[in-house]
Amino acid sequence: MESSSSITIQQAIAQYIDSVTLARSENTALTYRKALSAFAETLKDKGIDPTERTLSALSEDAVAWFATSMKNRSPATERLRLTAVAGFYEFLAAEKLAEPNLPRVRLLIRQRGRRPGPRLPQFPRDAIEQMIEYAKALKFVPAENEVVQLRNLRDRAFIIVLGDTGLRVHEACGLRRGDLDWNEGKAVIIGKGNRQAVVRFSKRSLSALKDYLNARSAADGASGKPLASLPIFARHDKGSGKHVKPMTPTSGRNSIAHRVREALGDAAIGTITPHSFRHYFVTTVLRGSGGNLKLAQELARHRNIQVTQRYAHLSDDELDRGYYKVFE
Repeated sequence: MESSSSITIQQAIAQYIDSVTLARSENTALTYRKALSAFAETLKDKGIDPTERTLSALSEDAVAWFATSMKNRSPATERLRLTAVAGFYEFLAAEKLAEPNLPRVRLLIRQRGRRPGPRLPQFPRDAIEQMIEYAKALKFVPAENEVVQLRNLRDRAFIIVLGDTGLRVHEACGLRRGDLDWNEGKAVIIGKGNRQAVVRFSKRSLSALKDYLNARSAADGASGKPLASLPIFARHDKGSGKHVKPMTPTSGRNSIAHRVREALGDAAIGTITPHSFRHYFVTTVLRGSGGNLKLAQELARHRNIQVTQRYAHLSDDELDRGYYKVFE
């Protein structure tokens, strides 16, 4: 691959990640950053230091090296990271930083990359239902101070909202007060793939949110900002001070991990994440609708109904009854 640029490989990677950050979601940018970091490590292992070598040292063969280095990863992770690296080569060509042989890059990915087979979602449904019952009771747990009470009410609402809406963690954390139409029980969000979507809220999730926001009203009023611009889920820690700062996806995951430990014990840590509640949501819709895949697809905002179909085996009560009728 010829290069007319004198910038280093690492500098080109940084430019690429910057472009991804501007155009894609925070989660996508983080995934691509990890992929290109692993790609840079592969180059180092082959004696090409990306911080010192220019793009003239980068060949399409690096794609094959990278694919080989990921054989201990899941096929899905491998495919995602190879997609990110392919995007890097396309970026180099588009920005005229180098002249990669893009057809060869794509060929190497087809030859070396494994295709992930359909995987059935796995999650502890009974444990999630225990978590929801635990969350409902948080409203009545005595709190040593106002901050602890706010955390309890926030996490109560967060858990119930995740289970009853199917929101992804970054979508929930990105909600603002003005996004939610309380009369309609709906919110318009920017979801995966930067697509606008309508999300519906159950009565119990709206009730939990009202309890939390009412308890937070003094802080919201003192913020000096329009209420509609404030986050629905806010931080309540030392770092936030008196400001109303949004809960981040990382703090959302940490809150769920903390509540899993409290509700289910140390042995359950890692078995339930915010995304587990999305799995729960899809199967709950399928169970309650008699297996209506189209309804579940629309409510979960799956672009491909095949994604929704992976959940069907978890919600087929008729099959369950038939099996246990034969095998007591």
